[in-house]
Amino acid sequence: MKRLILTLVVLTTFILNARSQSENFRAFKVDFSLGYASPANSGSGAGSSSGGVSFTLHPHYRLSDQFAVGLRVDAALLGYSTYDAVSNTFSASQIASLTSYALTGEYYLMDGGFRPFIGAGAGVFSQSSIQVLDANGSTIVNGTLLESKIGVFPEVGFEVGHFRVSGDYNFLPNKAGYLGVKMGFFFGGGRKDGGGSSRGQRKGRGGKYLNWEG
Repeated sequence: MKRLILTLVVLTTFILNARSQSENFRAFKVDFSLGYASPANSGSGAGSSSGGVSFTLHPHYRLSDQFAVGLRVDAALLGYSTYDAVSNTFSASQIASLTSYALTGEYYLMDGGFRPFIGAGAGVFSQSSIQVLDANGSTIVNGTLLESKIGVFPEVGFEVGHFRVSGDYNFLPNKAGYLGVKMGFFFGGGRKDGGGSSRGQRKGRGGKYLNWEG
């Protein structure tokens, strides 16, 4: 937890020292990512988990070329199994969904075509779960439980062009956290010259040179 607090302090410092706008990259972008989610208690034994999938919508605003703030909307579906030690079988299955809304900060370490970054975020995580399968394979419904928790997460990743890969670990109370590994793409946020623009001069009438931009 101390490391997470330190990370948030460092990122806050970057915000305070950031320039008012991005110079080389467009200020606004929106990420779309799909990934794998692994619960904190994954493994064999009682209450083991099998993992699941996550979908992320993440708009950003660049305060500078190096720093961006954003709002991450994340939905994760996690599969759990209850292990019966007496019969040596999994007696029930459960699906839990975690929906989160978190404020984020990301710091880019390079300005080239390959842009690794580090980041962190904090927000509200809403959890619901439903038991769907008993030991005999019959579908059962015991109800849905809703609970909201405050969570924090560190994040690392990289961007190449409009392609994005990232990983985060979401720390939640009562060992409800999960690891997320995601791949996706984003709209906007590219270089202001478009990566393919060209500038130069051409000779016009009367031998005068005219500036042009393509």
